[in-house]
Amino acid sequence: MVPNQSARTGRLGRALRLALGAALLSAVLSGCSAEEALRFGWPKGITPEAEQMRDLWTGSVVAALVVGVLVWGLIFWVVVRYRKRTDDLPVQTRFNLPIEVLYTVAPFLIIAVLFYYTAIVQTRINRETTNPDVTIGVVGFKWNWQFRYLKENDKNGHVVETTGTSEEVPILVLPTTKRIRFEERSNDVIHSFWVPDMLFKRDVIPGRTNSFEVASIDRTGAYVGRCAELCGTYHAFMNFEVRAVTPDKYDRYIAARKEGASTADALRQIGEPPVSQSTHPFDTDRTARKAS
Repeated sequence: MVPNQSARTGRLGRALRLALGAALLSAVLSGCSAEEALRFGWPKGITPEAEQMRDLWTGSVVAALVVGVLVWGLIFWVVVRYRKRTDDLPVQTRFNLPIEVLYTVAPFLIIAVLFYYTAIVQTRINRETTNPDVTIGVVGFKWNWQFRYLKENDKNGHVVETTGTSEEVPILVLPTTKRIRFEERSNDVIHSFWVPDMLFKRDVIPGRTNSFEVASIDRTGAYVGRCAELCGTYHAFMNFEVRAVTPDKYDRYIAARKEGASTADALRQIGEPPVSQSTHPFDTDRTARKAS
């Protein structure tokens, strides 16, 4: 019995080593860098807050993997070590105090650590300052968006703003490397301001003002925006675009808007495409039918 047992254990060890080698080989052949592998599927964001959440995600996945490997390892060890050899019943143990204390205390400690780091990251993400560089008023309505540059007035004394229509996706122009606050409100029902590349969204609720800040947008580009809360028949039409530009271009854009230029004209003046690049208006002609 002992030689057979040793042989089976050896075969199991070889199988596990082969499986581990195959997994490692797959990772190498897939071309994933170490940084990408440690993301565990978490996408790259465009704000420091997105990376803080990625760090929390990485830590949580690593903790889960450690627990999983330990549990599966113990299961396989018990299967091999205590598999049935005869019809005799093994010794029946009523309880094991150290083991019971371990599996009671260990999960509590794991949850406590995860809760602590989650609270830390959440506090950082929700932190607001007294004087952000840019303050944007976000107004959600059925079924589009209005963006108001609350610190900027045009030559007539009106707040510079951009409002979307059924034919035009509104473009929210923002500077990189600047701290930005978003102050949200709704004119009707609950909406949700969501820029997927920020890896963050916040509800826009009637009767109250929600707000959040991003420390900066790290790179220029055109980023799609959505309403992430089912708000009615044309919920899917509530698209917008965040156009992140350099601070110099942003200042020139705001100056053009203050002089009365439209969003499209001001974008042309700073060398940016005048219409949305990341998403497009929906065809709202519900009577149009293609010939079958």
